[in-house]
Amino acid sequence: MIVGCILLACTLLVGASSGSRAGQPLKPPCRPGFSQNFYTVIVPRDVLHGQSILKVTFEDCQRSREVGFVSSDPNFSVRPDGSVYTEQEVANLSEPVQFMVTARGLHDPHIWETTVKLALAGHLHPLPLTKIGFEEMLSRVWESQPRVIKFSRRHQRGSSANSLRRQKRDWVIPPINVPENSRGPFPHMLVRIRSDQDKDVGIRYSITGAGADQPPSGIYNIDPISGNMFVTQPLDREERASFHLRAHAVDMNGNQVENPIDLYIYVIDMNDNRPEFQNQVYNGSVAEGSKPGSSVMQVTATDSDDSTTANGMVRYRILSQTPHSPIPNMFTINSETGDIVTVAAGLDREKVSQYTIIVQATDMEGNLNFGLSNTATALISITDINDNPPELTVRTFSGEVPENKVNVVVTNLTVVDRDQPHSPNWNAVYRIVSGDPSGHFTIRTNPITNEGMLTVVKPVDFEMNRAFMLTVVVSNQAHLASGIQSSLQSTAGVTISVQDVNEPPVFPVNPKMIRFEEGVPAGTTLTVFAAQDPDHFIHQIVRYSKLSDPANWLKINRTNGQITTMALLDRESIYVKNNMYEATFLAYDNGSPQASGTGTLQIYLIDVNDNAPVLIPKEAQICERARPNSRINITASDADAEPNVGPFVFELPSFPASIRRNWTISRLSGDYAQLRLRIPYLEAGVYEIPVIVSDSGNPPLSNRSMIRIKVCPCDNNGDCSATGAVAAAGLGTGAIIAILICIIILLSMVLLFVVWMKRREKERQAKPLLIDPEDDVRDNILKYDEEGGGEEDQDYDLSQLQQPESLDHIINKPTGVRRVDERPVIAESQYPVRPSVPHPGDIGDFINDGLRAADNDPTAPPYDSLLVFDYEGSGSTAGSVSSLNSTSSGDQDYDYLNDWGPRFKKLADLYGGGEDD
Repeated sequence: MIVGCILLACTLLVGASSGSRAGQPLKPPCRPGFSQNFYTVIVPRDVLHGQSILKVTFEDCQRSREVGFVSSDPNFSVRPDGSVYTEQEVANLSEPVQFMVTARGLHDPHIWETTVKLALAGHLHPLPLTKIGFEEMLSRVWESQPRVIKFSRRHQRGSSANSLRRQKRDWVIPPINVPENSRGPFPHMLVRIRSDQDKDVGIRYSITGAGADQPPSGIYNIDPISGNMFVTQPLDREERASFHLRAHAVDMNGNQVENPIDLYIYVIDMNDNRPEFQNQVYNGSVAEGSKPGSSVMQVTATDSDDSTTANGMVRYRILSQTPHSPIPNMFTINSETGDIVTVAAGLDREKVSQYTIIVQATDMEGNLNFGLSNTATALISITDINDNPPELTVRTFSGEVPENKVNVVVTNLTVVDRDQPHSPNWNAVYRIVSGDPSGHFTIRTNPITNEGMLTVVKPVDFEMNRAFMLTVVVSNQAHLASGIQSSLQSTAGVTISVQDVNEPPVFPVNPKMIRFEEGVPAGTTLTVFAAQDPDHFIHQIVRYSKLSDPANWLKINRTNGQITTMALLDRESIYVKNNMYEATFLAYDNGSPQASGTGTLQIYLIDVNDNAPVLIPKEAQICERARPNSRINITASDADAEPNVGPFVFELPSFPASIRRNWTISRLSGDYAQLRLRIPYLEAGVYEIPVIVSDSGNPPLSNRSMIRIKVCPCDNNGDCSATGAVAAAGLGTGAIIAILICIIILLSMVLLFVVWMKRREKERQAKPLLIDPEDDVRDNILKYDEEGGGEEDQDYDLSQLQQPESLDHIINKPTGVRRVDERPVIAESQYPVRPSVPHPGDIGDFINDGLRAADNDPTAPPYDSLLVFDYEGSGSTAGSVSSLNSTSSGDQDYDYLNDWGPRFKKLADLYGGGEDD
């Protein structure tokens, strides 16, 4: 079988990835093959013989596989290490070159392929991309495609028609180039696939792969009989840059006649995409005073076209600069990288704080005739440097301040700084360099106005300094920029005048302490507590008064300040703290306005022995029988201080004699002693024992103190028992009287309660009651129902509910015949009216008497009749209701009900009306 192949020529090539052949086994984690499916290298136009261009890397996971490399372009070869080099000198390359590098195993049928594309440095399209040029380019590409691609000789006939044996591949079919954005007509023929055996047997052709029978399907198809391969629609390289298809040839029975061949289709890029900036507005900054060549910022634009060709090679340029100060071209841009740099000196933020730059990006390597362009805005902010020293507005400032005042602003120092406000380059710092050695003044900066507030921090004295001459220097928080000198106006003088004011008198020694023994009698002169007036230039009179004297012991002479006692000084007074007594005095002058000052006098009182010791404790208890642990520890307290206190001397008086006969005192230490029984037994009770206590003063003072001792029976532990404590405890006369009064009151209350209960019981036994007297409702009207409608129906006769004084005139009446249908005409029985004072009888008797009276009263209704509570008189206009017959079936005229008034209107509506109903 004859194997032929026509190499494809193209004007512009675009690479796409191609994988290993179908059926290549995968061996995870390592996959044999080239490290990349596509290599792109930019080379110069003159390539020397034997010059290495690049090196392809092949991954051999078994590390024992022998692999050979073959190039599809005879001008280039591949060394065993993967280095691609030129076979001969290739000069003046005018177009990019693309070829395939195939790796073959020497001992197995596997092959691997990768694509190598050589792009020429500085390559431009030879034709301008006008409408005519674009169509002419497409025409050239279409016309350059091979008309026929034949199947290579890959098998030989065996013992049967279906027996095929694969041979080594002779060469790789060059890729097919299809331009993007073609206008058709479609379908457009690309190549013809043909087998040499189509003359002997009927051949059917087909193609498989992405773009044919796999998504995106339908882009390519083939005539099964003629083998013509078509593209059915325009292609877009930015969506898909290449296609890998396989062509198949089978006979009429579906038997494979030729081995499948690989078809690589590359979509040729056209300049159909403008460069796009990543941002429409870029923000950058550069310091003022920067030198030419200082970097400012970078703008970046991308082009979706092939970046290895002129279609995707973007170039930048500056279209305009606003403002044009100091020159129109203060900045330039790197055409390839988009870096914006300064080209001239003279950037001054105080004149121009921001520049607006319009940047244009153009593809086709910046060719404005053929390339597509887009623009973006670059905002360049000029950052501030401290190139303007602060300057004081005047050379001399002045102010005045009252003496003895602090935190007073004397004057404001105004300054001008043209740097950026509220930045370290603008913030002023003031210093006093001379004229204030004592540190009376400081200068604080106003953070809003940047002014210097000269403030007094230490009081000034008019009598010492009547004026100050200060030298002030102003600077910034940040240092001045290199090469910038301080201004002469950064230094100024400040003249401060001190105002004299009336100062208060001052006590030279304050507080003043003096020492005296306590007990100094009244009228004793202690000291002279005088004050001085600091106003030396004004003659003023100073007067004194007492401001604070807690114990009211002292007085002061208002003219000369002499302190005299008015009472005895007592160190043990509650107003003396730690032997010190304090009093405060006021000194004031006769100036205008009047000024006053205070002074404190401290009197240290020396102790004398003027307080006798006091026995402690005042009460104690002891067992009635003498025991070793039955003792009372006693001590004493003395209001005096050392050495007029302990050690103390404790002793029992000689009278009465029973004291020393029953008790004894033994000394424990200088301040403590023990009191205990001298006899073995003392009757339980409360005893008051006098004890004489003496201190160690000179002369010593003694005190006869009483200690109240409860003598009580004790248990085995030496503690007073409960009964013993009660027996030993004594009650006073007042307590006994109070207890007796309480007992009498309780007995009286019980007696009164018993008498009241007996009287109540006697009343109940005299006449049993149905209800309690307080619950008697005989004087109350209980309204259970209301059947009447007017006030005339409420006039009830309540005489029957009242208890009559006597019912004998009714009970003794003879029994007669009584009618039940009308009221008797005989005179009614007169029931006596119940008196206003409640009757002592019971309501039960009242009801029984009323029952008997009703039974014998001929005017009373029968038992089966309703009780008549009120009698309205005879001769009723309504007649007797006994004549009514509700069972009558005859017609009854009820119209007369309408004449009875509004009370019978409802009844008239129910029964009246006649035929209207």
